[in-house]
Amino acid sequence: MIIAVDGPTASGKGTIAKRLAAHLDVPCLDTGLLYRAVGRQVAINDGDPDSSDDAVAACDFPDALLEDDILRTEEVGGLASRVSVHPEVRKALFKRQRAFAEQPGGAVLDGRDIGTVIAPDADVKLFITASVQSRAKRRWLEMIEKKLEHEEEIPLFEIEKDVVARDARDINRKDAPLKAAPDALVIDTTAFDREQAFETVLEAVKQALEGR
Repeated sequence: MIIAVDGPTASGKGTIAKRLAAHLDVPCLDTGLLYRAVGRQVAINDGDPDSSDDAVAACDFPDALLEDDILRTEEVGGLASRVSVHPEVRKALFKRQRAFAEQPGGAVLDGRDIGTVIAPDADVKLFITASVQSRAKRRWLEMIEKKLEHEEEIPLFEIEKDVVARDARDINRKDAPLKAAPDALVIDTTAFDREQAFETVLEAVKQALEGR
């Protein structure tokens, strides 16, 4: 059983994916973290995230980097969005994601191209979305709640501008653009709190699995 959870930045897909995985007792992979690690490694290497060569070289990041809290910062998120436009980077990370999806017992994967590229054969495909304003406010509140010592507080309007910019890069990239798979269940969480969003998604997944 493979469940694909796609959607734009700050849509809540990561939280939903983790809760779904825990509920179904299967492992979960935040594929966006892989791209964040590549973006961070580019910075460590003093490279250019807009350079395909520098981004591909950073795909050989150490596994320990995935545990670094700095990957959750807005700065690294922006770097991840920039390195993800390179087809060579997506190809380099494809095998790791596909192997995770195919493990015995099933898995939940969240990202931006799971249902369209990584696991088009997924048993359930979800596309979680919300308005730009809602997503920006959620990210802003999350940053305040989890503020790291080395981070300065970023104004809400700056977060909103960043969300719009990331959406544009993700939607318009040539390779594996952000879009809902034709057979995905599109769920807009703008008017939902976290609990309502999860309950709505869980019910949709149950119905989808029962209808197989």
